[in-house]
Amino acid sequence: MNRKIISLIVCLNLAVFSGISSGQDLLIKNGTVLTVTQGTILNGDVLILNGIIEKIGKDLKAPEGIKIVDAAGKYVMPGIIDSHTHIALSGTNETGDAITPEVNMRDVLHAESPSIYTALSGGVTMVHTMHGSGNPIGGENIVLKMKWGKTSEEMIVPQAYRTLKFALGENPKRASSFTIGTPRYPQSRMGVNAIIRREFLKAKNYMEQWDRYLKAKKSKKAAKNIVPPRKDLQMEQLADMIRGKMVARCHSYRADETLEFIKLSKEFGFKIACFEHVSEAFKITKELVEEGVGISIFLDSWAYKVEASEGIAYNAAYCTKKGVLVSINSDSGERIRRLFNDAAKSMKYGGLSADEALKLITINPAIQLGVEKIAGSLEVGKHGDVAIFNEHPLSAYTACQMTVVEGEIYFDRAQYLKEREEMEKKKKEEEKKKGEKK
Repeated sequence: MNRKIISLIVCLNLAVFSGISSGQDLLIKNGTVLTVTQGTILNGDVLILNGIIEKIGKDLKAPEGIKIVDAAGKYVMPGIIDSHTHIALSGTNETGDAITPEVNMRDVLHAESPSIYTALSGGVTMVHTMHGSGNPIGGENIVLKMKWGKTSEEMIVPQAYRTLKFALGENPKRASSFTIGTPRYPQSRMGVNAIIRREFLKAKNYMEQWDRYLKAKKSKKAAKNIVPPRKDLQMEQLADMIRGKMVARCHSYRADETLEFIKLSKEFGFKIACFEHVSEAFKITKELVEEGVGISIFLDSWAYKVEASEGIAYNAAYCTKKGVLVSINSDSGERIRRLFNDAAKSMKYGGLSADEALKLITINPAIQLGVEKIAGSLEVGKHGDVAIFNEHPLSAYTACQMTVVEGEIYFDRAQYLKEREEMEKKKKEEEKKKGEKK
């Protein structure tokens, strides 16, 4: 496949879609509708009005003038959600310091990144794009809709949780080697835990200073020249964590350090939404269930570094059966286009049903991100985020044919292939003309 041609097609599609307003009308007819939460509808229809699912059923009638997509012989499912990736960013790690909660992925969104189109080609409609794992305490992450051709602001999902990235183990301790001069602290696992505790203690003291100031200011005997504490952007973020305004997303692998982070959360009263990668989660399912903490993991990728050496392909299925909320992520701009393949592997490695496997890439990540009321399943009232496949999305032979975000068609494989064929033909004609001139 010629990369230059693909890039040109992507640019053309960007130009076409940039003029479309959000919240479109669309009727998808005659498909096998996999709602994920409310069963399967054979020869079913999905009616989307103003970007919201209006009706799901059979033989639906649409208002005149609405675009109709015939999905006969195809499978219609909710748009796939990737709960851990780093696409559409112009920066990932701030390695200049170990503690950087003040940085925000929102500030480095790259709306023209081709990775967005790649995600759409695999049926992905929403992603949680994150700070990297080079810092014990990293930056604030962001949840995006894959609205290819729109501005960064139009992609942001305001309903999602605010999440802050934490990282344990090898990555943050070895990141010190990337700095110039004296290696930064920490350089060990115990140092990673210690520095996170230190920063939360500072945040508690910071909150107490502000509480005393605000209380004194409200007092009738307050001095006129009372001075507020100095504002600290790092402490503001961690204070929001303690206040419950943000949730933690923590990169971890080993069971022991994962349990240590859970202890930290109890000590300071912050909420953990999810552990990332956590290849040893199967060892601590009881604790994860008791704390209501989900996991976002690879399906069958492990042993690529020492702390991942005890990972197993049965991790997702085993944890699901034990009651842990599990999602499958890509952590990649390439794997993101085949998350449905990874979900299908959970049926082989662990015996999950097709419905359970689909939940790993739809409703489960939606719950982890706090967007289950708008996405993750095909239900009336939710956003019209849909992926259409030529065969069952868990088949080894399937491919995403169309991806819809809030009623708008952002990826159409037939259109893409047609444009690619035309451009290849045009290129050959130009090369032929050049050859004739010589």
